[in-house]
Amino acid sequence: MKTKRLFYFIGILVMAMVIWMVSDTISQPGVKDLKMDFIEVAFYRNENNTGPIKRIYAVTVEDTIWSEMRKYGELMPHTKYGNTQVFFFLSSQESPEKLRSEPPYFDVRFDKYCVGKFEKKPMGEESFSKYPFKNN
Repeated sequence: MKTKRLFYFIGILVMAMVIWMVSDTISQPGVKDLKMDFIEVAFYRNENNTGPIKRIYAVTVEDTIWSEMRKYGELMPHTKYGNTQVFFFLSSQESPEKLRSEPPYFDVRFDKYCVGKFEKKPMGEESFSKYPFKNN
C-alpha cells in the first residue's frame, strides 16, 4: 500500500512540474508585450552558417520611447560571436526597404531619419544610442 502512495505522489509531482514548465514557457515576454508597435521594414542576415551570424534590422516606431526601443532590441535573436543591430525610424518619416551586409547598411539619405540604434556585439555586450547619425 505504501508503494502505491509513493508512486501516486511521484506521479502528481512530475505532472505538476510539467504543467509549471509549460505555463512558464508560454508566458514568456515578447515583442507584443511592449507598449509601442514595432514594424520590421527591412532585414538582413548573412548566409554563412559556419561563421559569425550578422543580423541587421530596420524597424519603424510611432514614438521615441527609448526604454521600449531598448527592450525590443534585447528581444531580438542573437548568436554567440554574432552581431545583431536594430535601426529605429519614425513611421511618419522615410525608412530603408533594403539593407546591405557592410556599412553603411542602408542608403545614407536615411541617416537623418534614424532615431535610435541598438547593437548586441559578439560577446553579448549591448549598446543603445539615440540619433546615432546626428553628427554626420
